[in-house]
Amino acid sequence: MNYLIYGWYKRMTDWNSKVAIVTGGAQGIGFEIARNLAEAGASVALFDINIDKVMASAKKLKEAGYQALALSGNVSNKEQVIDAVNQVLERLYRIDIMVNNAGICPITELDKITPEEWDLVLAVNLKGTFLFSQAVAPVMYKQKSGKIINIASSAGQMGGLAVGMHYTASKAAILGLTKSLARSLAPYVQVNAVSPGTTNTELISNWDEDTINRIVNQIPARRLGRPADIASAVRFLASDEADFITGQTLNVNGGLLMI
Repeated sequence: MNYLIYGWYKRMTDWNSKVAIVTGGAQGIGFEIARNLAEAGASVALFDINIDKVMASAKKLKEAGYQALALSGNVSNKEQVIDAVNQVLERLYRIDIMVNNAGICPITELDKITPEEWDLVLAVNLKGTFLFSQAVAPVMYKQKSGKIINIASSAGQMGGLAVGMHYTASKAAILGLTKSLARSLAPYVQVNAVSPGTTNTELISNWDEDTINRIVNQIPARRLGRPADIASAVRFLASDEADFITGQTLNVNGGLLMI
């Protein structure tokens, strides 16, 4: 046997021993990430503010033969975040993967953004990412292993094409938070970001056709992203094969932004 190939197989992730939390897991990118990790063999806890949707999504995974747990709460509420983490530990015993995906994306124009709407977007997108990372970090550090993957956006790197400035600001901040967490939690925990381009999910369901066509025409791949594109990137960063990658941003945007 080729020993290089043998070594690669030996490093393949034992997904059956992994437990993942995915915020915003009831639909869209979050659900596809949860489904992808569950398909690999991980146990997944879906966290979402919409209790009906998250229960339905977890049920769908369980009916497909996967181990899934539905949790409902607000990512910007520290007590609810801590309670969710404790529930996962009580029922699944460990936490190996934390995917901070929950987010909202208003397309409010600059002169119409109120202080209240600004605070709401930063609370969900940025504060929620911080609170869940803060809550799982001691668990992962005690295990001496763990992966935190934050879902950012190309908007936070180049300015949004059709989104509000508060959304853009929150996603730019997530990239900085990712680097800071990566330095703080090394060497045991790897922290990375996945930065999607415009992706075909419920978040853009109310965008008009002209706006979507304008964006697609700027993407070399000539299509919007699909939730599966993002989920595949997350799955790689969550795997043992990504153990030497931390503090990085994996861009998944069809060539819209090339760095």
